[in-house]
Amino acid sequence: MRYLPLFCFLLAKCQPMVGRRAPDFPAGLRWLNVSRPLSLHTDLKGRFVLLDFWTYCCINCMHVLPELKKLEKEFPELLVIGVHSAKFDNESDIENIRSAILRYDIEHPVLVDEGYRVWQLYDAHAWPTFVLIGPRGDVLWRSSGEGIYDALAPRLREWIKAYQTEISLSPIPWRLEKHSRATGLLAFPGKITVVRRPSQKQPYLYFTDSNHNRIIGITLEGQVVEVIGSGNEGWKDGSFTEAEFFRPQGLAYHPEQDALYVADTENHLIRRVWLREKRVETLAGTGQQARRLLREGHGPHTPLNSPWDVALNGRTLYIAMAGFHQLWEMDIEMLHLRVFAGSGYENLMDGSRLVAALAQPSGLALGPDGRLYFADSETSSLRFVEKDQVRTLVGKGLFDFGYRDGTFGEALLQHPIGLTYHEGKLYVADTYNHAIRVLDLTKGTVTTLVGTGQRGYKDGPAREAQLNEPNDLLWVEGYLYIVDTNNHLLRRYDPRTDQVQTVELSPASALQIQRVRTHSLFDSAVELPATEVPMGPFRLQLKLPEGYLLNTEMPPRLYIGEKRFLLSDSLPALSEPTTAYLEVYVCEGKEVFSRCLRWTYSVRLVPTDKKEGEVFLPLPARLGAQKP
Repeated sequence: MRYLPLFCFLLAKCQPMVGRRAPDFPAGLRWLNVSRPLSLHTDLKGRFVLLDFWTYCCINCMHVLPELKKLEKEFPELLVIGVHSAKFDNESDIENIRSAILRYDIEHPVLVDEGYRVWQLYDAHAWPTFVLIGPRGDVLWRSSGEGIYDALAPRLREWIKAYQTEISLSPIPWRLEKHSRATGLLAFPGKITVVRRPSQKQPYLYFTDSNHNRIIGITLEGQVVEVIGSGNEGWKDGSFTEAEFFRPQGLAYHPEQDALYVADTENHLIRRVWLREKRVETLAGTGQQARRLLREGHGPHTPLNSPWDVALNGRTLYIAMAGFHQLWEMDIEMLHLRVFAGSGYENLMDGSRLVAALAQPSGLALGPDGRLYFADSETSSLRFVEKDQVRTLVGKGLFDFGYRDGTFGEALLQHPIGLTYHEGKLYVADTYNHAIRVLDLTKGTVTTLVGTGQRGYKDGPAREAQLNEPNDLLWVEGYLYIVDTNNHLLRRYDPRTDQVQTVELSPASALQIQRVRTHSLFDSAVELPATEVPMGPFRLQLKLPEGYLLNTEMPPRLYIGEKRFLLSDSLPALSEPTTAYLEVYVCEGKEVFSRCLRWTYSVRLVPTDKKEGEVFLPLPARLGAQKP
């Protein structure tokens, strides 16, 4: 749980505002996932409304999202509204909030709380804070921190009985962001590592395609050589085509074993990928988030808490345990886990490694001098562990951040997530500054290598190029590879030319996700005009605007119910109007291009006497305009 400075936290038992009429949402604020602003005392009268005050950097806010989904599914009388009150400047950008909604599959309304207006109205003091409003519009209950389901569910059951005659569920004007945004071949890629085998002349790059729940191996030029994971969200060991992950992040390669170690972040697991045998196994974690601080245990029986990155030093695997604000270590032969650094208290405090305070460590790098460097994201700092001591290179505290080059004492970062060591320097993915920064460990200075400090997508000279929340980076064969997470791309910096280029991934067909479309919790989408189709078996023809082509390597698919069809198939006869979903990969000017985007449309099929159905696909003026 995270607090704003200078506020005194009120314990949940004090319950300020309980019993009072809830203030309505101020006019002029922007909303996401709905088509118009909502009024608490008109649109939502007769409902239970749970306000979730969150900010998308906050690990505790991420942890409660599955609990909120569970509440939403169990209690149709309840509507969750996410009130996004940003901590970092970067989090105030509505497009960045939109990306976070897509990344974490948030399906409830989100109110962008500019200027902390709603935060102040409801006297919030921590992320996350929850306020429950009853059908009459009065505040019934409030709390802060994780464990929202267990705290609220029994109370809701009693309140629903008590307010049964007053409950009224008027329609919500849904317009989910996930239904109106295109996605590319990758989805929020996370961390990257290099695989060097003595039998091969060139190394391979492996990176986590996090929101596609898989790991991808490529040549240095972008040729896909391996896809690890089915793409389904879940926890399953087995072959590469069977294995399932849940938004994996960090990777580390063990050359003697020819194995990858994986931080399977949202499964709260450490996995091992045997590359030669093409097999995935679980080494540590129970699949459930640890709810209390632990000191040590045996891997398979010890619950973990959002492992975000890993680094290997011999038989020791270091783990950035972001959810516990600690660094852990595991003996990869004995599978013994224990805390390596951090008391569990969230802050920036140097000293003895088991007493020092960390704040959501999210990136690791080992130096040849034996130091373990880490990106301490919530304090916007770069720190290291050496000789049982934690020390800070750059950074001052939980609420000290910015974008400034200079000496270690002067420089400012904003929520860095990834780093790598190379020739006496630390290269940092300064995530919320959309930049690559360089810490010269000899001179004690910070400089900007790539980026303008503004979110965007642009190749070219390094200081003119634009990134979008990069999460990791790695020097390989004279190039700096950058995981450009919110652009859903892999980029490459060439120091000889000082140019940034996008790595073109091919063949595109190797990255196609083979899975049936699943419906969201709220069944709404932007629909195409109704399409008339024959009463008997039929085919659909697609028409695209001028300048666009279908990607022939990934032909369009039509989902009718849970069945998937190619448009070249003879589609089944329909006896009544049916809503189907059309998935199309579209490219601008080329058939095979790494930035081709996938579009999903909802289309109403209406049986008629026509011989063939025809669908016209609306697209934006340029595909690039749809990048978050």
